[in-house]
Amino acid sequence: MTTGTLVVLTGASGAGKTTIARAVQQAHPDCEVRFFDSIGIPTVEAMAAFGAGHEPGGAWQRAMTLQWIERIAPTLNLGRTVLFEGQMRIAFIKEALFTHNIARARILLVDCSDVVRKARLIHDRASAELANDDMLNWARYLRREAASIGCETLNTDTLSIAQAVDRIAVYFE
Repeated sequence: MTTGTLVVLTGASGAGKTTIARAVQQAHPDCEVRFFDSIGIPTVEAMAAFGAGHEPGGAWQRAMTLQWIERIAPTLNLGRTVLFEGQMRIAFIKEALFTHNIARARILLVDCSDVVRKARLIHDRASAELANDDMLNWARYLRREAASIGCETLNTDTLSIAQAVDRIAVYFE
């Protein structure tokens, strides 16, 4: 069993995961921060190689979540704290934690209203192509998944970055 602490931030685009993770990196240099998207956006062919998958997120997302948690486990075994950020189904995260025997983990859904999400994607990130029904449906799916298992939600509609970092830092030991 691992001895370090893992905090996982998941959520749909525009919720603030990456911004918060970067702020944690600055405020808590003792915490190792990993970004799911650092592996790059997969091509359609790469995703197809894993199969279509039968659930939201698909087989590629599941495989990469399992792979990421496997990569993080040795750092946790050294007693270190890791914050992992990305768009992942909570079920895939939980499966990966179980598979790698990681008990000291906290999963947080970083979320915001559809209005705030669209504004952030269109104006702040200049990614209007992401402010679509698919992304809003993905956010709704993650909300339902989080609610069904009692996963904590960090609503960033009115929460400052500093407040979000403070809320997350309480899970670091």
